Amino acid sequence: MEAGSGYCGALLLLAFAATVACNRSDPPRDDLRLYVFDCGRIQLDSVRMFGLADEDTDVRELSVPCYVIEHPDGRLLWDGGLPSSLASTPGWQRDGVGGAIRLDRPLAEQLAALNLGMDAFDYVAFSHMHFDHVGVANELRGGTLLIQRAEHDAAFAAGATAPGFDPKLYEGLRAARIQLLDGDHDVFGDGRVRIIAAPGHTPGHQVLLVRLAETGPVLLSGDLYHFAASRELRRVPPFNADGDQTIASMQRVEDLLKETGGALWIEHELAHFERLKKAPEHYR
Repeated sequence: MEAGSGYCGALLLLAFAATVACNRSDPPRDDLRLYVFDCGRIQLDSVRMFGLADEDTDVRELSVPCYVIEHPDGRLLWDGGLPSSLASTPGWQRDGVGGAIRLDRPLAEQLAALNLGMDAFDYVAFSHMHFDHVGVANELRGGTLLIQRAEHDAAFAAGATAPGFDPKLYEGLRAARIQLLDGDHDVFGDGRVRIIAAPGHTPGHQVLLVRLAETGPVLLSGDLYHFAASRELRRVPPFNADGDQTIASMQRVEDLLKETGGALWIEHELAHFERLKKAPEHYR
């Protein structure tokens, strides 16, 4: 009787465990998630300003994404898209430098789908401080800014003159908690979310490596490349802060991709961006 009772009890425990496993719909508490948001579009008359000939690619429209990384130990916003004020004017708006820009929904509105506000981030990091990557900077509240020292020095210097830097777009970050970086940085300390220094496009340009359990490693490119053709041809925009540094960063990132088996997500590559799941769906 005792042996039979033990056998039956074990079966009951196994059945209960199977039922719990089958009915579990929420991800594990230690799940790492990557959310993708549409934070604008850029339309180009020509690609020559990016070091390409117009014959090198037929792409004339770029995506402008934002990303949220959910980690058990905190939440990171990576890149901030176009300025939210653009959404108040529907459709395309000429940008004065050979193209047009548009933003249909500000990030704050999209975050509501996740029940998040602009004060929900423990950490904030921008690949660099150009206008199409820091559009929500002045709206953020409470997070620690993770920025390369060289980028900080260029962006917040009196009368900042770095090409593409507009201090008015990120002036609010002066009052934020700031952690200056001098190279690579493990955001949460477990190797799963790593900022990788990749200077050249700007003095402190950086990319982000996210090691997802199911999707695998994903590297968010910032503006290391603007087009797939930029990567294939190793072309450097003439407005980059340092061309030689850019080439070195390209090689370093390519080596890292080989080492990790990671996928490179060129942030501005619209064809790739349109295939991605958008929040509230996510990658894990």
